[in-house]
Amino acid sequence: MNTTFQKIALGGGCHWCTEGVFVSLRGVARVEQGWVSSLPPNEAFSEAVIVHYDPEIISVEDLMAVHLETHAATKNHGLRHRYRSAVYYFAAGEAAAFEHILNGLAREYPEPILTQVLPFVGFKASLPEHQDYYRKDPEKPFCKRFIAPKLKALRQTRPGLLAGPISPPAGS
Repeated sequence: MNTTFQKIALGGGCHWCTEGVFVSLRGVARVEQGWVSSLPPNEAFSEAVIVHYDPEIISVEDLMAVHLETHAATKNHGLRHRYRSAVYYFAAGEAAAFEHILNGLAREYPEPILTQVLPFVGFKASLPEHQDYYRKDPEKPFCKRFIAPKLKALRQTRPGLLAGPISPPAGS
């Protein structure tokens, strides 16, 4: 089995929540949690994740659809500086494809989405104690209040994308 993983960075909400959602999807091999920066005027680091995925199991379209469904993609709230709604590309050729996918997905929303397609420039990992937050203890109040409802909604809207039961992170 010769799997070539691809990656996409996604930002829009709390990186604990975003990581908890994406580690629960089939075809996602790894999720790096932290802060991502782009080019000016988006050079400030904002909470995000880098998702490493197998495109033969889950498509970038599905990843982007899940991303839009699991954060406030249409709301310009007061914490947008910390939670920039964005899809970050790693190769220049991805920009037009991501824009095309995002424009198609935006038609499903009654309000305009705020999500931008931006170049990935930098990443700072979150603290080790915050990594794999959901998988370490899905019974924590934060996980039950914010992450579990997102996964429950995805089970209804996109049941084929979710992996089996939650597995603790390797080495736990």
